[in-house]
Amino acid sequence: MVSEGATLYEVVGGQQWFVDLVDDFYDRVAVDETLRPMYPEDLAGARARLTGFLVQYWGGPTTYSDERGHPRLRMRHQPFVIGARQRDAWYSHMEGAVRARGLDAPVEDVVLEYFDRAATAMINHPG
Repeated sequence: MVSEGATLYEVVGGQQWFVDLVDDFYDRVAVDETLRPMYPEDLAGARARLTGFLVQYWGGPTTYSDERGHPRLRMRHQPFVIGARQRDAWYSHMEGAVRARGLDAPVEDVVLEYFDRAATAMINHPG
């Protein structure tokens, strides 16, 4: 995927990289006027779920699916109004968090491309 036979999970050194990424991302979301109202007051659950999902997606343990079943991302995000503004805010914070991790450029490009596609796929409201 990312290099000869290695998963991104392995390339970045395991779970702690994802914990740090998600903590950085949610620290940014916590002060965002567009996104913050979409989340509960306590972001601990959201942090744990996103970390678990990303760890699994990028080749780590399957704890997320073992505990929650299939990710069903579009279904889980359906209750929230997600338009271009929300998508762009989400991606901007994730891009900043990814870039702060210091990945090699080719690996960073793969990660950012995934988040760009994922953010766009969550749009469920025109305008």
